Amino acid sequence: MKKIVLSICCLIASVAAISQIDPELLRKPPKAADSLKLNMDAVYDRPMIKAGKLPVSLGGYVEANYQYVSEQGISEGHQFQMRRLTVFMASSIAKRLKFLTEIEFEDGTKEINIEFASIDFEISPLLNFRGGVIMNPIGAFNQNHDGPKWEFVDRPLSATQMLPATWSNAGFGIFGKKYTNDWVYAYELYLSNGFDERIINNSENKTFLPATKENKERFEENFNGHMLTTTKFALRNKRIGEIGVSYMGGVYNKNEDDGLFLDHKRRVNVFAVDFNSTLPYSRTFINGEWAWVKVNVPSTFTEQFGSKQQGGFIDVVQPVYRKPVFGFEESVVNVSLRVEYVDWNRGTFKSTGGNISDHVFSIVPSISFRPVPQTVFRVNYRRNWQSDLLGNPASKLAAFQVGISSYF
Repeated sequence: MKKIVLSICCLIASVAAISQIDPELLRKPPKAADSLKLNMDAVYDRPMIKAGKLPVSLGGYVEANYQYVSEQGISEGHQFQMRRLTVFMASSIAKRLKFLTEIEFEDGTKEINIEFASIDFEISPLLNFRGGVIMNPIGAFNQNHDGPKWEFVDRPLSATQMLPATWSNAGFGIFGKKYTNDWVYAYELYLSNGFDERIINNSENKTFLPATKENKERFEENFNGHMLTTTKFALRNKRIGEIGVSYMGGVYNKNEDDGLFLDHKRRVNVFAVDFNSTLPYSRTFINGEWAWVKVNVPSTFTEQFGSKQQGGFIDVVQPVYRKPVFGFEESVVNVSLRVEYVDWNRGTFKSTGGNISDHVFSIVPSISFRPVPQTVFRVNYRRNWQSDLLGNPASKLAAFQVGISSYF
């Protein structure tokens, strides 16, 4: 494994020596073309390098951080983490054919995942075919999750603890978009392998969609033979911003085996709305997402397994200093705030009528420095208030985090 990682790094370094980085900028005053980019464009909208006439472009990003976390006065002390190293490889196979893959090494090499690996065939702007390992476009974060684009060390709780962040599957689908003056609208529709019974049979002892990511076999076989449908519609105005509406749903249990009936088909359905905008005069960037989850939980399960969940986040990013620092002409200092909430079990107890209180609320102020648009140094302070199923006094968590993330 070390040889593989070393080989990739050497290849990137050698190519970089004879090429230049695509000057794609992040968190900058929007140009006319940039102001009509959508979250769905994020998969290809990355700085990559290419050498001469070689058919392959390379790129990636890295994330590392330090943190000190205390929960109810108990701490594990100072922690340094290598969160992830992600490598991109893209190729224009022919005029209407292109390929891109995203390979992620998490926590050193504790996990190695192919998050995206698909061939795109362009028929027309409104009709394109995609097949391979696709990223299910539920919400915005799942499509646009690269670390250097965010002012926060941690990914949103709703995207990682309610929805399965960077959720991808083997599948096929179509997508397209259309420009009309100051507007652009787009759609995506995919059929893929989907969830399995881990969403209710897991170590968390609650309905927990991210547990299905443990099923590595989903890239070669479908757990129950039923397709997962994921669709999204997005609309953007270059002055107002972007709004997206998405849906993901399918059967998650195995209802029959070799013709033998096991159970009724049980579905999981997820709806999400996302929005982002940059205010024209203050250049304040606002980004938010909210999702609803419905799971058909068997009646034999206790009420700690929620059939309804909801949660989301909103980020507000304000540039406060835009002047050259240490010779970096495009440097910027941002102050930011994230507010997030997740309710894993909406509803009341049947026996008592009391409210089920399995939820968490969090605020995260941040100060970040971008010497160049592709690199961010960030300092975060996190406060979490998490309530258990019975609504006992909330467990409090405080965390001080320092991190760096950069494209390369």
